[in-house]
Amino acid sequence: MIRHSLLLLLPLLFFGCSTRTSNTPPPYEYSKKHSKHTKATMRPYTVHGKRYYPTVVEVGEIMRGRASWYGPNFHGKKTSNGETYNMHSMTAAHKTLPMNTIVRTTNNNNGKSVVVRINDRGPFVESRIIDLSKEAARRIGMLGTGTAPVTVEILGFQDKNAHYMPTSQKLLQGPRRKTMSSYYVQIASFERIEGAMATQEKYNNTQGYSTIIKDTEYNNRRLFRVWLKGFKSEDEARDFIASGYFQHAFIVRD
Repeated sequence: MIRHSLLLLLPLLFFGCSTRTSNTPPPYEYSKKHSKHTKATMRPYTVHGKRYYPTVVEVGEIMRGRASWYGPNFHGKKTSNGETYNMHSMTAAHKTLPMNTIVRTTNNNNGKSVVVRINDRGPFVESRIIDLSKEAARRIGMLGTGTAPVTVEILGFQDKNAHYMPTSQKLLQGPRRKTMSSYYVQIASFERIEGAMATQEKYNNTQGYSTIIKDTEYNNRRLFRVWLKGFKSEDEARDFIASGYFQHAFIVRD
């Protein structure tokens, strides 16, 4: 397959740029459980001759990888779910987990744990699976090192519109599983809409996936991000990225 490089497409006029990107999927372990009696949206499907299984996340599942943290540069700015980021709150960013998923993160170096609520997307850096708030990172002793090997356990799911940590009883009464759908692959971002529009038109219907433009803000800059949509599972999106069709592409969830 011919590798496409956006560098050939984008004249300097469009001021193309990339932010928090990774070329390859992070090498973390993810234990998955699937019921034989699944809803229609959770049934296996086939794309380009390969069988896929929509990602289902359940209470008790475990992921292992590296954690990082983010603080002052993002304090007071909007998170991916519309909240205002507070580096002193017990929150975190994750690439794909449903918003308001409650997880326990344990620093494997010292055994310290913290419970946080997912309210943002990231970190888009190879090998990192969770971006903790500054306070959460402080509590498990990783402020000085910046990153640490961690184990992340799914404890439950908070109500969609609730922006606070649920009680233990509320968590136990909540759903035990959620389907992670609406996956997108970001293929480019621009400071000018013209670049985004040109890319959207050029790559629309790439291998059956359509393009959309997201108007966002990052580090006090307005960015127009171009996403491919139509992926029904994380594995499908990761395989598309691994095909090398776009350089510096990564997975996002709206």
